[in-house]
Amino acid sequence: MDLQLNGKTALVIASSQGLGKAIAKQLVEEGTNVMLTSRNAEKLESVQQELLQIGKGKVSFFQADITKLEDIKNVVDKTVVEFGGIDVLVNNAGGPQAGTFDSLSDEQWQQAFELNLLSYIRVIRETLPYLRKQGGKIVNIASSSIKEPIPGLLLSNTFRLGIVGLTKTLASELGPDNILINTVAPGRIATDRVAFLDQVNADKQGVTKADIEVKMKQNIPLGRYGEPEEFAKVVTFFLSGANTYMTGNSYLVDGGMVKSI
Repeated sequence: MDLQLNGKTALVIASSQGLGKAIAKQLVEEGTNVMLTSRNAEKLESVQQELLQIGKGKVSFFQADITKLEDIKNVVDKTVVEFGGIDVLVNNAGGPQAGTFDSLSDEQWQQAFELNLLSYIRVIRETLPYLRKQGGKIVNIASSSIKEPIPGLLLSNTFRLGIVGLTKTLASELGPDNILINTVAPGRIATDRVAFLDQVNADKQGVTKADIEVKMKQNIPLGRYGEPEEFAKVVTFFLSGANTYMTGNSYLVDGGMVKSI
């Protein structure tokens, strides 16, 4: 199947590691030109060099803090100057702080809002003039918490649902511009974030991280954590020319973990 991504330009937010990096790599393998961004310039340069070895799409990077509007404007401008436009957008961000209602301060709520929801809003706003020129694709990365709240992750449970509402509403508003937008939500994917959360749970329960992994895998029909590359392939499909009629919806990549319908 021709995904029609060769020569296209993608802006991938939070792409120096984890799911963002895996998505960027998959896009480059399809011949897409990719702009990487995160707060860590050293990691970005390392990922750029790794992806350039693929020998297909062009890869550039721009250091940015997506909680800052000026940084968002700058990375969008850099992408357009470097590659001539933007065809597809991947909104992504690191997970917010773990915690329960009684443990979270106003400052922590505000930080999570700015990182995990407002940043998505701002990035979409800044890229829309370019996406509207000839249509485009947007994928908003969320979490399995959009279908089933995760204990101890109140901030994620709250703001990830905001992403779903944003996506569903923009599907209607942007459809006439031939812009398709979807939410893709990972379950237990083997990333540093999931490893960190497993360790947090292990510390709370007084067990080992390996014990937590065994317990978690028992709740996944496929019996294992997903690989970042598996998640990236799904996202790439929704960004590709193969997706022509799917917009406004949310899709889980979780090995069957979430039992809700």
